[in-house]
Amino acid sequence: MGMKDQFQEKSEQWQNQAKQKADQAREQMQGRGRRRDEDMDPSDPSQPSQREREREREQEDRFDQDYDA
Repeated sequence: MGMKDQFQEKSEQWQNQAKQKADQAREQMQGRGRRRDEDMDPSDPSQPSQREREREREQEDRFDQDYDA
C-alpha cells in the first residue's frame, strides 16, 4: 500500500469518526431537550414558565459553546 493510499484511508477513518461523534452529540442534545419538555407540567405553578425554560436553555447552549471552544 502506497503513502497516498494510506493517507486516503486514514482520512476516511477520521471523517467517519467525526461524523459518528457529531451524530452522537446531536442525539444527546435532542434527548436532553425532549426530557426537559417531558418533565415539565405546565399546570404546576411552581415550575418555571416557557419563557424561563427557553432562557435557561439558551444559557446552557451558550455555556456548551464556550466550553467547546
